[in-house]
Amino acid sequence: MKIEGQVAVVTGGASGLGRACAERLAEGGATIFITDLPTSAGEDAAAAIGRGCRFVPGNVRSEEDMRAVFEQARQAGPVRATVHCAGRGGPVRVLDKEGRPGSLATYEEIVQTNLIGSFNVLRLAAEAIARTEPADGERGVIVLTASVAAFEGQIGQIPYASSKAGVVGMTLVAARDLASRLIRVCTVAPGTFDTPLLARVPDAVRAELGRSVPHPARLGAPSEFAALVEHVIANPMLNGETIRLDGAIRMPPR
Repeated sequence: MKIEGQVAVVTGGASGLGRACAERLAEGGATIFITDLPTSAGEDAAAAIGRGCRFVPGNVRSEEDMRAVFEQARQAGPVRATVHCAGRGGPVRVLDKEGRPGSLATYEEIVQTNLIGSFNVLRLAAEAIARTEPADGERGVIVLTASVAAFEGQIGQIPYASSKAGVVGMTLVAARDLASRLIRVCTVAPGTFDTPLLARVPDAVRAELGRSVPHPARLGAPSEFAALVEHVIANPMLNGETIRLDGAIRMPPR
């Protein structure tokens, strides 16, 4: 599908992978609606991206918020693409060092955002895209974001890893479900990328993380994630697939 002249929604678009995707698709001629939390730098991101990019604040866990995002996007034209990058992490062990069970509240919070939020965006994006007329044999594309942690979660990542594994699990099912409506669904599972989350990590730790990648031995750039997303949207045979973007890394237990 050609992105030029289309309307696309990007969640988590205020920073990191989401912002890189919004920038890339805007450069390709799409009208972009980014959504992120009201406390985010979404307004600043939209202004910096330019090209008519608009920010609509919202929480991906909220049906009301996400309906408002897609409704505003639909007013600008047929919604053809949604890129879902919003998510969060947080450490939880099954048992802590004193043998006490890990926090159920934190586990629920992360799963609510990463997995329930992904399904909420998926279903509402599908509804918006299904209302469009087919173009070049399809109506649109939804790209979700998982993580290599879905396959090799490290100790302390149990809520993050299991929520991202859920995103991987829904990908093929959603693609099959939406095939009759001419909507494709794919997921990108990034490895260690240079995002605002890692910006808080000491330089020495960041350098070590980069060296752990077989090739290229560095952190991934958000622009590289965005380049893959753009290709997924453009390539009509990419459907139902989870694509690792990780420089061949396989995460160790710690």
